[in-house]
Amino acid sequence: MSHVPPELLALQRLYHWEKTAPTRVALTQPMGDGTVQDFTWGQVGEQVRRMAMHLQSQGWEPGSKVAILSKNCAWWMMSDLAIWMAGYVSVPLYPTLAAETVRQILTHSESRACFVGKLDGWESMKPGVPADLPCISYPLSPPDALQAYEDWDAVCARSAPLQGQPVRAAEELATLIYTSGTTGMPKGVMHSFGNFAWALDSGLKRIPMSGGDRMLSYLPLAHVVERMLVEHGWLRTGMHVFFAESLDTFAADLQRARPTIFFSVPRLWVKFQQGIHHKMPPAKLNRLLGIPILGGIVRRKVMKALGLDQCHFAAGGAAPMPIALLQWYSRLGLNINEGYGMTENLALSHITEPGKNQQGTVGPVYEGVEQRIDPDTGEVQMRSHALMLGYYKEAEKSREAFTTDGWLRTGDKGVIDAQGLLRITGRVKDLFKTGKGKYVSPAPIEDKLVMHEAVEACVVTGANLGQPLGIVMLNADAVARAADPGQRAALETSLAEHLKAINATLDPHEQLQCIVVVTTAWTVDNDIITPTFKVKRNRIEDLYSRHYEAWETSGKRVIWQKD
Repeated sequence: MSHVPPELLALQRLYHWEKTAPTRVALTQPMGDGTVQDFTWGQVGEQVRRMAMHLQSQGWEPGSKVAILSKNCAWWMMSDLAIWMAGYVSVPLYPTLAAETVRQILTHSESRACFVGKLDGWESMKPGVPADLPCISYPLSPPDALQAYEDWDAVCARSAPLQGQPVRAAEELATLIYTSGTTGMPKGVMHSFGNFAWALDSGLKRIPMSGGDRMLSYLPLAHVVERMLVEHGWLRTGMHVFFAESLDTFAADLQRARPTIFFSVPRLWVKFQQGIHHKMPPAKLNRLLGIPILGGIVRRKVMKALGLDQCHFAAGGAAPMPIALLQWYSRLGLNINEGYGMTENLALSHITEPGKNQQGTVGPVYEGVEQRIDPDTGEVQMRSHALMLGYYKEAEKSREAFTTDGWLRTGDKGVIDAQGLLRITGRVKDLFKTGKGKYVSPAPIEDKLVMHEAVEACVVTGANLGQPLGIVMLNADAVARAADPGQRAALETSLAEHLKAINATLDPHEQLQCIVVVTTAWTVDNDIITPTFKVKRNRIEDLYSRHYEAWETSGKRVIWQKD
């Protein structure tokens, strides 16, 4: 990997900041009750070195795996660095997994130890952690984890700091990122230190990021985007990272961080929009935005209320961003760049260019990335120096992930326009055929369906039916309103109008027969969505397919389903 200068590798970046900016605040961690703890680069280096010494003293062979099971926090990032400094490989786990999946990953990865940190659902996850696995808790771990395991501070207090600057080569394995896949057992994607360094190099040519920036870390660090943008972006630039405390304090966490760079998934961008509309009806907001001078004041006020008034680069990804949503934010003066990538390419594939209106596409490739469309299947394929080394212990699946000439198969369908901009049109395997023999691509229709203010998530389905169906899950606010018969009737009318407006934009074979409303939340816990908020289509089929025929023949435009 000669294309990566050694000084850009993750550990070397830590040594750089430790030496050149030891008193600069690197991380701000909420400790509960509105208090925070700051960590300077010097303090980060000191704790990482002490924990690395402890890990190294266990005498495991170089390259052994060590897991991290925690919500985002300062100790998460320090654990990752300590694992690397000790000569090992980190295995992050999503902090919302079922016990069975926790056990699968810990066993499959052959993890020798696990950091058990800040968790909301530890009680249900605990059975997945083998009783004989050595674990270390964080200061914010659940009480029984603090009692059962030795804690971070105690380990650091009795361990001397590891001396010198241990180096990991670019081609060495850094981490296993287990995919949050919508089907089957998660696969352990192998990435090297060089992959991360090259991806950062290419990414920074498109994303303006520097030491003066601030980011709020709240999407799981076990996910590739947060890992790249926040952790490795932090190591590269020396910016200040703030952590979110909880969902309840999220607004206050945003106000504290006032992030200059902010990434979110579409579902949260929609929630922000719904929050604004709750305070100011859309018609009134539109009217005010159209008034000179006053419109500018309103824009600033709205952005300040969101905590995004300092944000100079906003991005969305992990699922398609509806165009109407992008346009709404543009009207408020916040242009959201839409990115596209996957765990297998370190999320470094495409992103729209700041300052250009490329809405409806995911933009051109990053520098150094190549793209092509398979002429037979329409699949998007790409290659770069950030491609995974393969899936851990899965030689056959690793081979299947690439074409014979070394391009990554993304599984997504897309088209590339004359400007080189990529538009994703759906998943190769998500296409379904109606009873009329016509193919339907659900993703573009779902983009329209989710734009109703009452809809939290949705799925378009209907293989072998005469017409597709839209299944929508209401947000908590709408569920509460629907308890009142009068408000429920108004909501039904509104959804029927929404359906009519969507169908007017679709080809006849794509038009939805009806909208089916479900009020039971789709969550990670009931295994209907992944930790990155993608709906598992196979689970939807399992739960609801027995009703499809009755729904289709009911003659109703909006159906309320009692789960």
